[in-house]
Amino acid sequence: MLDILVQEGDEGAGTEDHMAADKTILKALKGEVQDVPPIWMMRQAGRYLPEYKATRAKAGDFLSLCYNSDLATEVTLQPIRRYGFDAAILFADILLVPQALGADLWFVTGEGPRLSTITTQNELDQLRPVTDIHETLNPIYQTVRNLSGALPSDVTLIGFAGAPWTVATYMIAGRGTPDQGPAHRLKEVNRVVFDRLMDRITEATIEYLSAQIVAGAEVVKLFDSWAGSLKGEDFDTYATAPAKRIIAALKERHPDIPIIAFPREAGDKYIGFHEETGADCVAVDDSVSAEWVAEHVQTAGCVQGNLKSSHMVTGGAALESETRRIVHALNKGPHIFNLGHGITPDADPDNVQRMIDAVRG
Repeated sequence: MLDILVQEGDEGAGTEDHMAADKTILKALKGEVQDVPPIWMMRQAGRYLPEYKATRAKAGDFLSLCYNSDLATEVTLQPIRRYGFDAAILFADILLVPQALGADLWFVTGEGPRLSTITTQNELDQLRPVTDIHETLNPIYQTVRNLSGALPSDVTLIGFAGAPWTVATYMIAGRGTPDQGPAHRLKEVNRVVFDRLMDRITEATIEYLSAQIVAGAEVVKLFDSWAGSLKGEDFDTYATAPAKRIIAALKERHPDIPIIAFPREAGDKYIGFHEETGADCVAVDDSVSAEWVAEHVQTAGCVQGNLKSSHMVTGGAALESETRRIVHALNKGPHIFNLGHGITPDADPDNVQRMIDAVRG
């Protein structure tokens, strides 16, 4: 199935040498406790950086930037050059999978993504087979190959995808919504169509992440940004179970690949998420304290997080003290320092350096 995206002699090109280096992220994901936690930042290649804005202007629009392998490589490398993070995360978007499945996708300036909606069996039937997604996504795999050869030997390359529930909320509503109401309604009124859509996204996500791994990703992350709106059994069925299915399939194909899962705002459902899904690391948002995470989640394995993104805007002594508090709270187990969610466009780039200095100081 991956033959179309791997040129002769390119499979895993540079991956073995790249992964052979002594990398702090990979140590943490194997369960090693380190004196200084490795650090990267969600959305670290993004609109808060002036160099990113210049590159995006060159691309013309956001989707063109995602599908231009050279420019996507450049913006992925920019925060590595500026800050020396321990990991680079592929520059792409979680909604490229719906587009590869045949959904129309466009971005409205100042408002965000828009998609054609999938709410009926007929609309679901119009989607492409999962086996056809690579034709659209090949430029993303090329970006991964580019990065695998371009990153410093001590920097880990992270690939990613959106988790099925989060991706489904966009495909059903046609846009982001504050409460994911359209997806919840479809789940209640037409469970058959909803479940079939979830299955299609899950299968596509397995193929997409596997292809990233073949291209050179050393770690992959599953972003379930709207997991917190799922309650009780719905969380188990539509957040935990798909993550378990995806992780099991990837581990079967790529036994040594570490996987980070991020069921944002899971609350008490963070407890046991390592064991229930097979994730090597659970990323936590800032709605829970680092002390709570240390007591209830880190006992099962590596955790990632969880400084409030707002500190990247406000800075000051509070940024430094909160960063040090999190590092101290989580220093008894494997920890990757990160934000509780993505950095925002209004962040001050200088505050990112202050955060890094506080972690490493």
